[in-house]
Amino acid sequence: MLGASRRSLCAGAAARRHAAAFVVSGDTPAAATAAPASSSTPPRPVANPDSGISRLGGKRLLSVLAAPKLNGAANVVSLKVRESALIGRRYESSAAAVDSSDAPPAEKFEYQAEVNRLMDLIVHSLYSNKEVFLRELVSNASDALDKLRYLSVTDPDLLKDGPELDIRIQTDKDNGIITITDSGIGMTRQELVESLGTIASSGTAKFLKALKESQEASVDSNLIGQFGVGFYSAFLVADKVAVSTKSPRSEKQYVWEAESESNSYTIREETDPEKLLPRGTRLTLYLKRDDKGFAHPERIQKLVKNYSQFVSFPIYTWQEKGFTKEVEVDEDPAAAKTEGDGDTEKQAKKKTKTVVEKYWDWELTNETQPIWLRNPREVSTEEYNEFYKKTFNEYLDPLASSHFTTEGEVEFRSILYVPATKKEDITDRKTKNIRLYVKRVFISDDFDGELFPRYLSFVKGVVDSNDLPLNVSREILQESRIVRIMRKRLVRKAFDMILGISCSENRDDYETFWENYGKFLKLGCMEDKENHKRIAPLLRFFSSQSNDELISLDEYVESMKPDQKAIYYIAGDSLSSAKNAPFLEKLNEKGYEVLLLVDPMDEVSITNLNSYKDKNFVDISKEDLDLGDKNEEREKEIKQEYSQTCDWIKKRLGEKVARVDISNRLSSSPCVLVAAKFGWSANMERLMRAQSMGDTSSLDFMRSRKVFEINPEHEIIKGLNAACRSNPDDPEALKAIDILFETSMISSGFSPDNPTELSGKIYEMMSTAMAGKWVTHAQASEQHDAPVSFEPVLEAEPLEAEVVEPVQSGQQK
Repeated sequence: MLGASRRSLCAGAAARRHAAAFVVSGDTPAAATAAPASSSTPPRPVANPDSGISRLGGKRLLSVLAAPKLNGAANVVSLKVRESALIGRRYESSAAAVDSSDAPPAEKFEYQAEVNRLMDLIVHSLYSNKEVFLRELVSNASDALDKLRYLSVTDPDLLKDGPELDIRIQTDKDNGIITITDSGIGMTRQELVESLGTIASSGTAKFLKALKESQEASVDSNLIGQFGVGFYSAFLVADKVAVSTKSPRSEKQYVWEAESESNSYTIREETDPEKLLPRGTRLTLYLKRDDKGFAHPERIQKLVKNYSQFVSFPIYTWQEKGFTKEVEVDEDPAAAKTEGDGDTEKQAKKKTKTVVEKYWDWELTNETQPIWLRNPREVSTEEYNEFYKKTFNEYLDPLASSHFTTEGEVEFRSILYVPATKKEDITDRKTKNIRLYVKRVFISDDFDGELFPRYLSFVKGVVDSNDLPLNVSREILQESRIVRIMRKRLVRKAFDMILGISCSENRDDYETFWENYGKFLKLGCMEDKENHKRIAPLLRFFSSQSNDELISLDEYVESMKPDQKAIYYIAGDSLSSAKNAPFLEKLNEKGYEVLLLVDPMDEVSITNLNSYKDKNFVDISKEDLDLGDKNEEREKEIKQEYSQTCDWIKKRLGEKVARVDISNRLSSSPCVLVAAKFGWSANMERLMRAQSMGDTSSLDFMRSRKVFEINPEHEIIKGLNAACRSNPDDPEALKAIDILFETSMISSGFSPDNPTELSGKIYEMMSTAMAGKWVTHAQASEQHDAPVSFEPVLEAEPLEAEVVEPVQSGQQK
């Protein structure tokens, strides 16, 4: 008998367990749920005269048409005996038969009001995916088998009518009928009334009220698992449902019948000998006109494999099969006459052809045993990889896998994988990479960060829990304490798996992982502060000493100088620009390694980490850089010597800079422009400007004023220092300051405000510098060659203009 708690819907599982024929007792221990499906389990067909199945002495026997028995010649002979009755014929479901006229009258019962309201919701508004009805009914059948197995431990007589425990599904696609039969615990007449007509808890009323409120508030009330209503989900696709059940504790078999739009149901005794069951329940669904497509055998088989593949009992579906055989072909008499009488041996040979004979038989559908229920020591790497490829439609082996079981306040089993190739983009919020099961029944793979954070969405795997409520709504996943604990442990195991790849002897494996999923981990630095210690060892960066190879933070710390106090980094738009930036000059001289952050996400992720192994991250492109080599007396002397020059340069630049300082990071460059300590770096300013869609006004408040640092050892700065003392108003010196500032912006990674004006100043200075070298020599050459080239031309001009007098007549020439 069902307890009242098992008929409560408020816990999310009650309505699914209303049908006692399909319900496992809540007291069933986990150890009693174990029996994996085996292909060696003898099939148990239902009684049906058209299917070639007979019942002898109360035992169910398989037809001679069973597929494994079709190899021998004797079997072919036996098939020929029955082929006129069986081969090629359409199987007609036993559910289509009508009741005998001699049957006792059926008793009519009224539904409890809440049940009627629940059925109305189920049929018209609750479910958006009708195909889940089969999962619900198969799960209920599995629960009935579980309950029988549990009770048979103390009462072996419950199995006297047949030791086999299985589920069988038949279809009649022409008439639109589906029959689901289990050999479970069954129900008595009283249990039928209590389980399928009443609800002994007010939980349903609360559920209906909450559902109505959510619909009025336009809130998504979609159930992820679609669990919670169990037996009544049959009315999603059926106009009429019949439940024929036989309990081993009752001498009679009863039939419960109801229609989807009716307020009542009937219960009668089963008297048809061909429909009697040794034990268990047969559920017959008469499908609606628009839902008769569910009665196709191929579709039923597909749904079972998708939702109930890992149910611990064998599930058989009624499928059409075939075998090939040779048959004789009648020869054309005219063709035979033209061949002549010479070759008698050839005439004696009969012509044959190969044909396919069709028949119907049971086929085990849930052949795949869930490997997550096995001991990890007993599962090979090849088995893990094969399961991964089959479950997630992959063709490459995963980079790594992790099989574990968690115990304690929350128990669940899981297998996680790291794919070898990336399919999801970092911007994809929803993936179908985690398949959630409850008691080996598939619930959903549509999650939005409830089981895994978004930055680990590339991890694939299965999670099977017995602790989750069967009514797994979105709200439950977000608020459930069980889910929060599961999420924390899954994330921890995922990091352990990735760390295993990074510690592998094959360095190429982690390079492949980083190329595919490095951005995901950088996103984790921004979104998951709690796991910074797990993410940081997995990060990889270029460095000034790595020869264009990626290194880890552990490798950086191991190679640090004894006097080095921090982890230094610089961000740039390319590896070349970052490596040649003037900020690295003094650090390179001291042998300090600098991380080169060239990916747009690098700087943000490092900034969020803040430190690693008690070493702070320091941006060498920002002010107040401390390299640990300060000489206070020397710095004091230099500041006194150049204080006037710094003030002079600051006065010239005005609001373009916050101040002018003496630099301790330069050795060969005259100056550099550094960002404020808490402002944007040059790289960050460039990235934010690119994202502002052309409107930089909203970003001005984050753009800090720069600090102009000068190198007192450089000749240009020494020259400006002299100009400041001798002639501070010299236009050439002031122009030099402008050019020096704007060129330092470019070398420091910033963009000049007016590139055209800067280029004009550079051209003008180049003209001035070149005038004293090459132009003077050219002019001297032209003056020296002028008399030689022009004088002969001037003497020849009178000869060309000479006038010749004409000769008069009578004069001699």
